[in-house]
Amino acid sequence: MKSKKELKETYKEMKFRIGVFQIRNTVNNKIYIESSTDLAAIWNRNRFQLNNGLHPNAMLQKEWNEFGQDSFNYEILSEIKQDDNKTVDFHRKEAKQLETMFIEDLQPFGDKGYNPERQK
Repeated sequence: MKSKKELKETYKEMKFRIGVFQIRNTVNNKIYIESSTDLAAIWNRNRFQLNNGLHPNAMLQKEWNEFGQDSFNYEILSEIKQDDNKTVDFHRKEAKQLETMFIEDLQPFGDKGYNPERQK
């Protein structure tokens, strides 16, 4: 059995998929865009929050409650190739920049999506 220290080291060496994803409402095609340093875990977290009425995005939560889980798809928009020489913080910043680019391009506001419009 591995020691706590060995388990921590193994965890630190694990590679997670990093990038930008969207949650799409298949009824009205509205989208919610976000980035994550763990694309597998983020869908589980969002689904848990939405199924339990805990999601921070009130409009997405309202329509999830109205249309149901089966009316939403999780889609990865872009992944970032990890560089072993870079920190998690570097990859997080890179993912946030990519998220900003997708939001600027797709404009997921109002009738098109759930993201709040950012002040310029």
